[in-house]
Amino acid sequence: MGLVYLGITGDIIHPGIINIIQEATKYGDVMIGLLTDSAIASHKRLPYLDYGQRLAVVEYIKGVSRVVPQDEWSYIPNLRKYKPDFIIHGDDWKEGPMSTLRDQVFAVMDELGGKVIEVPYTKGIDSTALSEQMKSIGTTPEIRLKALRRLIAARPIVRIMEAHSGLSGVIVEHASVEMEDGIHCYDGMWSSSLTDSTSKGKPDIEAVDLTNRLQDLTNILECTTKPIIFDGDTGGLAEHFAFTVRTLERNGISAVIIEDKQGLKKNSLFGTDVVQQLAPVEDFCNKISTGKRAQVTNDFMVIARLESLIAGGTVDEALARAKAYVVAGADGIMIHSKKKDGHEIKDFCTRFRELYAHIPLVLVPTTYNQFTERELKAWGANIVIYANHMLRASYPAMKQVAETILSHGRSLEADAQCMPIKQILDLIPGTR
Repeated sequence: MGLVYLGITGDIIHPGIINIIQEATKYGDVMIGLLTDSAIASHKRLPYLDYGQRLAVVEYIKGVSRVVPQDEWSYIPNLRKYKPDFIIHGDDWKEGPMSTLRDQVFAVMDELGGKVIEVPYTKGIDSTALSEQMKSIGTTPEIRLKALRRLIAARPIVRIMEAHSGLSGVIVEHASVEMEDGIHCYDGMWSSSLTDSTSKGKPDIEAVDLTNRLQDLTNILECTTKPIIFDGDTGGLAEHFAFTVRTLERNGISAVIIEDKQGLKKNSLFGTDVVQQLAPVEDFCNKISTGKRAQVTNDFMVIARLESLIAGGTVDEALARAKAYVVAGADGIMIHSKKKDGHEIKDFCTRFRELYAHIPLVLVPTTYNQFTERELKAWGANIVIYANHMLRASYPAMKQVAETILSHGRSLEADAQCMPIKQILDLIPGTR
């Protein structure tokens, strides 16, 4: 009898997991390599349960002798560290993305003098389908609220896409692409005041009254499960901001971003003739502190957005403000720029990260979009927000269809530009 290694996520404990553990006990003591949040999130969605919760479940499963963390998606580091006599795995990894890892495991176990045990995959069990079923049930405000901080801790970089309606939220929720390094998807959504107002055909003005914004936000909350970051503009008066924080937190929003400018609102990406007036540092710090005191949980985040570079200031001036905002209690810093070369953003990020190793840094690469997420991460970014792309994509598509029908006097030619009715019916659960 020897040591048997089994790597699992432990997020959904189904009969297939129990079967393979029981099979493993025939060969010796079972060591579970429980994948950490970051190991799982590097290849697929963030697990519903955090590592501590999953550990509490797995270590009490009959047949498990020991549970150790597996910090990487690959089993190789733990195999070299613990040198088990056996590793056991379902035979479903013979094909598909896991086949390369399988080859590596066989090579390492041969090197260690161990053996790979492959057992037939339990029929009728599809963990991906189970995950989708759980997602269809929905989530709770508490789970959604906590998700952003977990993602920041687990993901190399957190990918956020703008959503301005229930439909755009559904698209963001389910969009995914399988890549060599795992499944790429959006980790959460950005509720933008610009796209929210534009989708209504109205100008983007200061969101002091949350009533209208919250109605559209509710539409997104009802049909999605991923965390949401809310665009709070300037936050209004400090006294108003306290209520905004409470309202957002109660609804399960993970974070609010407020900007340090004042006066008549103009979008930050307007031309150079638009002069931004920055708020006094002391006043903005007071607003941050007021918001932090108002929140009930430790999970909600107040993120300060710096407009210094937009207003024509220097990186030194932006850093000075960032330091003050961190002292005031800001949970993160967002730096904005409308320069396309990205030089001042990179300079700020590098210098900020030298000062603060663990304060989340948020970038919105609308103008400097030639840089990849990997490059932005290398600068020190934790979160990348694609701030308006869903709305910008929808307008030209709808306009083209409208003009095509007018041009031909019928809708036949527009069919190629439209989603089939069947897909519409399949898109939303309960439509059929």
